[in-house]
Amino acid sequence: MLRAMKTEIQLRKDELQNRSLKSLYFGGGTPSILSVDEINSLIDEVLHHFSFEKDIEITLEANPDDLDKNFLKQLAGTPVNRLSIGTQSFFEEDLKLMNRAHTASEAEGSIKRAQDFGFENLSIDLIYGSPTSNLEIWKENLHKTIALEVPHISSYALTVEPKTALDNWISKGKVKSPKEEEQNREFYYLSDFLKDHGFEHYEVSNFAKPGFYSRHNSSYWKYQEYLGIGPSAHSYNGFDVRSWNVANNQQYIKKLNTKLLAKEEEILSKEDQFNEMIMIGLRTIWGVDLNSLKNKFDDRFLEYFQNEIRQKVEEGILVIENNHLKIPEKHWFMADGIASDLFMV
Repeated sequence: MLRAMKTEIQLRKDELQNRSLKSLYFGGGTPSILSVDEINSLIDEVLHHFSFEKDIEITLEANPDDLDKNFLKQLAGTPVNRLSIGTQSFFEEDLKLMNRAHTASEAEGSIKRAQDFGFENLSIDLIYGSPTSNLEIWKENLHKTIALEVPHISSYALTVEPKTALDNWISKGKVKSPKEEEQNREFYYLSDFLKDHGFEHYEVSNFAKPGFYSRHNSSYWKYQEYLGIGPSAHSYNGFDVRSWNVANNQQYIKKLNTKLLAKEEEILSKEDQFNEMIMIGLRTIWGVDLNSLKNKFDDRFLEYFQNEIRQKVEEGILVIENNHLKIPEKHWFMADGIASDLFMV
């Protein structure tokens, strides 16, 4: 796998216009697949073809049970300077429902161990709206997070995917289905609580202390180019081409062994580009830059857009500030639905 990924980096080195990288992200459960030596080797390969900005953010995504003392000790000697930990919850019942391998104590312990080894730039994932939880348990989860001094939090409502164990349990009546009104209440408690503790709510599902915004994810939300390496990885040229690698590891390796890319791509129509710009922008504190919209799309799009937003602006569901269209935070729980109402079809 390592050799295939290095080959892909070599073959795709010219796809990024910007040769100086401000972020590098190892995702997809990497610690359980790659050793620290392999992570270092991949970083060296990237450096062979690109330069790093002085304060580059290099993130490693991990599950709590991946982060034992030996792994963290080795990792502390690498350029990795940020960890994104899939905590999900500090309560056993939640973790069992989500079929997580780690326990509540491991969730807390992994964060403390990471800090002990010098990793202060941490992000954790938290899930709200679980049928095994309630507002009081959610409050305890958040108090625990604050006590652990984690500077970045990504938080999502529990969703039920078809044909999963959770879907089966709900259909058989073993578990209650998540309730939107409870998720709504927990979302706004989350937002208010974290702001009271110095966090900035900068994207619908993301909160950070000042200076700890995710640089990597912020590039997605600002429509910038990115290059994804490895099975299932996605890439975007910043304009009109999106590509993705095959998910199957063996197919990926086999193709790269012949010096061919194991990817597919699509050309985004103007409608696709418009819809994505609206969807992504309205999920952030930055909103949709109306000047960029005007420069990128012709009158047909702009007339449609002006007609669609008029009533929502009058109702206060949308606001225009400094020539940026935004959703007021009190409506952020419904952001995706509000954005989809503006889509060109």
